[in-house]
Amino acid sequence: MAVLHNRVSQAELKKRLYEEIEHRTTISFYNYFTIEDPALLRDEMYKALDQLKVFGRIYIASEGINAQISVPDSHLASFREYLYSIPPLNGLRLNIAVDDDGKSFWVLKIKVRNKIVADGITDSSFSMEQKGRYVNAQEMNELVKQDDTIVIDMRNHYEYEVGHFEKAIEIPSDTFREQLPMAVDRMQEHKDKNIIMYCTGGIRCEKASAYMLHHGFKNVFHLEGGVIHYAQQAKAKGLPSKFIGKNFVFDDRLGERITEDVIATCHQCGEPADTHTNCHNNACHLLFIQCAKCATTYDGCCSQECTDMYHLPLEQQKEMRKGIDKGMMVFNKSKKRLRPRLDEINKSTKQ
Repeated sequence: MAVLHNRVSQAELKKRLYEEIEHRTTISFYNYFTIEDPALLRDEMYKALDQLKVFGRIYIASEGINAQISVPDSHLASFREYLYSIPPLNGLRLNIAVDDDGKSFWVLKIKVRNKIVADGITDSSFSMEQKGRYVNAQEMNELVKQDDTIVIDMRNHYEYEVGHFEKAIEIPSDTFREQLPMAVDRMQEHKDKNIIMYCTGGIRCEKASAYMLHHGFKNVFHLEGGVIHYAQQAKAKGLPSKFIGKNFVFDDRLGERITEDVIATCHQCGEPADTHTNCHNNACHLLFIQCAKCATTYDGCCSQECTDMYHLPLEQQKEMRKGIDKGMMVFNKSKKRLRPRLDEINKSTKQ
């Protein structure tokens, strides 16, 4: 019987990835469709993709599939052949990463979830069958220029911070489930305008567009394939990019550059910077923005306190970490949670 999970340490797997010679292509895809037996599809997919040496993170639920993966270039054709052999996924658009070194994932994880994107929706009458109209890169550029268009960013604060579309409105909440009702409330006075929603790869804004229509909005659009597909289309067609800065991604790269503009600042010194990192102190792992100078000064840590702990012997670090909920700050740089931590950082840099 095939082993349906990994048994090698994460450190060893990451080491093997960086020793690979063959290039990998980072791909994301999703599709909303009814899956009668998510666990069965999970097992079948794991066996097939493991054989193709696919790495990445895939979520399967009764409402569909959401995937971010990397595929060895020599197996790309076989991967497409397998994926398209699943009827609801036949011909599905695959988002190819924009700024990609192929070192995005080092293990394959496929999990069954209640939903492929946590939305907090409990209304049984809500359906994904009616959703906003897709817009491509050219249509997006044209609509953004119009005065009667509202552009809504359906990503988290730390994503918006390093890059976003011109005119884009940030919904200042910590999670997608909070953003949905907030977007409906904030847009009540703009029901007669064109509303374009976008996200990283399309999965969140597609559901958000359906949610807006469910609440009586009429002229709702969403960007096909999100920022990733937009950037690829704009490049291929020679279109000016209306997305400025860097597109945050949820893999080891933590971002892919769309334009050369740096619109964020280092959280430690305030200089222009848009490189996210997780604090190297394993008891912290705060996700924050750090410039190259501060990365050297603090050895990749978010504060002097974390730097001091990071320099301690490993056994002493492990003893000090006992009872700490390690990793809580990874991909959790919301305004509410980050503010107290940044106050500590600012205080330490002034001493």
